[in-house]
Amino acid sequence: MNRDWLPIKTTPWTLGLTLLALLLIIQTSALPRQLDFWLLDEAMTSYPPAPSEDVVLVAIDELSLDRLGRWPWRRNIHAELITKLREAGAKTIVFDILFSEPSPDDPELAAAMKAHGDVILPVYLSPPTSNYLLSEQLPAAPLASAASGLGHAHVELDVDGVARGLYLFNGLGKQLWPSLSLAANGEKPRNPEVPQAPSFVNVRDDYHITPLSGGSGALPTHSYVHVLNQPPAPALFKGKTVFIGATAPGFGDILPTPFSGLSRPMSGVEFHANTFSAYSQDLLISPAPAWMSPALTLLTIIFMALVLPRMRPARTLVACFAVVAVLLGGYLAELFGARLWIPIANALIVPFLAFPISSGLRLAMTNQFLNRQLDDLARSPQVALPEPSRRHPTQLLEHFQALFQPRGWLLQQGQDTLSAKDMSPEDIPENLQPGDWLHRSNQSWVKVFRGDASYILGLILPNDLSREAIQRYLSRLKLESPETGDKANKPSENISARIERVRIATERMNHMQQFIRRSFERMPDGVIVTDELGVIRFANGHIEEWFQEPMPSLGGLPLARLLDGHDPRDTPPWHETVSDTLTLLQSRTVDLRIRSKDFLIHFAPFALPESKQHGIIANISDISELREQQRQHREAIDFISHDVRSPLVSQLALIEQLKRDPSHIEKGQLDQLGRLARRSYHLAEEFVQLARAEQLTETRFYECEFLAIVENARDSVSEQAAEKGIHLRLQGTEDLWLRGNAELLERAVINLLTNAVQYSPPDSTVDIQVFPAGHQAFLTIADEGSGIDQEELPHLFDRYRRQKSSELAGIHGTGLGLSFVKIVVEKHRGEISVTSTPGDGSVFTLKLPIENHMA
Repeated sequence: MNRDWLPIKTTPWTLGLTLLALLLIIQTSALPRQLDFWLLDEAMTSYPPAPSEDVVLVAIDELSLDRLGRWPWRRNIHAELITKLREAGAKTIVFDILFSEPSPDDPELAAAMKAHGDVILPVYLSPPTSNYLLSEQLPAAPLASAASGLGHAHVELDVDGVARGLYLFNGLGKQLWPSLSLAANGEKPRNPEVPQAPSFVNVRDDYHITPLSGGSGALPTHSYVHVLNQPPAPALFKGKTVFIGATAPGFGDILPTPFSGLSRPMSGVEFHANTFSAYSQDLLISPAPAWMSPALTLLTIIFMALVLPRMRPARTLVACFAVVAVLLGGYLAELFGARLWIPIANALIVPFLAFPISSGLRLAMTNQFLNRQLDDLARSPQVALPEPSRRHPTQLLEHFQALFQPRGWLLQQGQDTLSAKDMSPEDIPENLQPGDWLHRSNQSWVKVFRGDASYILGLILPNDLSREAIQRYLSRLKLESPETGDKANKPSENISARIERVRIATERMNHMQQFIRRSFERMPDGVIVTDELGVIRFANGHIEEWFQEPMPSLGGLPLARLLDGHDPRDTPPWHETVSDTLTLLQSRTVDLRIRSKDFLIHFAPFALPESKQHGIIANISDISELREQQRQHREAIDFISHDVRSPLVSQLALIEQLKRDPSHIEKGQLDQLGRLARRSYHLAEEFVQLARAEQLTETRFYECEFLAIVENARDSVSEQAAEKGIHLRLQGTEDLWLRGNAELLERAVINLLTNAVQYSPPDSTVDIQVFPAGHQAFLTIADEGSGIDQEELPHLFDRYRRQKSSELAGIHGTGLGLSFVKIVVEKHRGEISVTSTPGDGSVFTLKLPIENHMA
């Protein structure tokens, strides 16, 4: 397709720049960010990690508040809890409770903390009041000095208000505090990377995403009051890190998480415990560098822009889904394998944009191409036969006269007679319907309209067997124009009008292709078309049938190889004939024999229009029937030269002898002359009957009753049978109606009965049975003769074939009788068979279709 003139093309630049522009527009919305969060939440909630066995939670829940009183509790209660946990063997105790205000019980709590030796306290970064700058809210001095470490208790909320992770280090400009989970693992505060930052500026570093083990309550949790009031439980706390914090809703320390959202929020202490669990198992997820997501998006745009314009439209959707699958697969592999979170929302959006954009660009290009080509398609050549409904009645009458040779006709317009022969207006039947033929005996009438004029056409058809076929043909003709639709219903939209034009043009091209293909298929000859290398590119159904090669295997097969595989020859070889046709551009005609059938193949070179490529059209004609006729002609000549001429020569010799001595004419000589004359007559009669049988067609068929035919044949042979004392016994009482030629059928039965009488011994019986079986009429003729040798049975119905045993017995025949029977039976679409055992006689069985079941 020439695309130089198209202003819009599906190129990498047009597709890539369009994708980039749309993606930049989408960045103004929250869609990419929401999609990234949704993918992350779905991944983490679908495959949550198992909680660490080293972490346990002591919850300040509703039960504890109910038993121990309203908050805040005295700090000696916390000291007692630390003592219980120390006695239970707890490794580390982490408080998510702010002890920033001094209390009288601080010495007791500090003593308990020092006795345990590994207690972590929280640090909060917040202004004391709304009028103050951001500052660090540290535990009271005695408690801070007694703690083994301090950690910040801040959890980061994303822009959608969901807690997914935290900064492992957080603080003001002087130093960065580790998170509670890191402090529990012994991490100490560190200096910020930007030491010149003001002391009131919140500095955060090393953000990680926490893969939660589940929703609220996923970690092992024990009520504060139960741990406090019960004896130490080493089985629960020995060697474990214990997080202590509020879980009761009244404290307000709640966080929406991917597992819960706002419906079942998680307490802060649970989030820190989950962070400690993930950190201890090295499962924290790091966000990818900021450049990685844009780079991945850009690579996806470049890939789609390079690949889609070169792909077929049907494959672009598959390619887009494949890119999505690769992106999601890589995303999950990085998330769970490398513990790296790469936001891929922008990259995922690219394939979903690429498919409609690519399709739209292709449609725009196709639309412009169609605008240029539609007129050419509309003017393309079409194979359309003029419809009879558009022809004037005078033309119709002229064509009917040439086609059917009617004995009479009448063409009348209104009250005026335009043409007439042996018909008058008085013959016109009443109530003629426009366009519908009315047939009365051998007259056919029709009424048609052309414009505002009314015409009546009548024909007197030949009163023979072809009349019914002609009247059926006339009834199929559409002589009245169909009603046209409302022109106002034509599509008014530009695209609809264009689609309609495409449909019309496509129908014309399809009709042309169907016409060409059907023409090749309906041709009586086989047709093969090759390319300039002699490789078959087209073959019609005759080739598939004659060569018995399936059509798919013919395409792409060299013509010379096909011919050499079915009729190999050396002089000249097939490849030489094919190559000479292509190289010399000269026609060739060669005999061909395939599976005992004779063909004539004509090679003709051709050139494609507006091309230098040449090919071959091979026309293969079946001349088997012609060769068979030639063979029969030679056999007939040989037969006439011997069998017919021999009795005539004998007659002439005998007549000459009688002429020389007319006074001594003996009776034996006259008898011999009569036998020779009768033999010549029988030969001529059998030739005539055989010719009549070969020319028999169904136009000469009529209804006839088979039992009556057999009875007439029996009566014709009864005198010959009586001379030998042979009894002809006929069994059959049911009338069997056939559609056929009774005269030739009777002659065929006579031939069978004559043979039975000739080959039967005197005083024997010939059984004749006529009966129906299924949809066929059966005739069996059984004699008690000498039978037929098995080697002669396959050739019994060949013309000019005589039985060797009959000739030796002195029974001379022409070899045409049984051949005549077989031809007559086959013309009636029947079957004939014979079974015989030497010495036991023969049985001939004839089957003919009954009329009601004939096709």
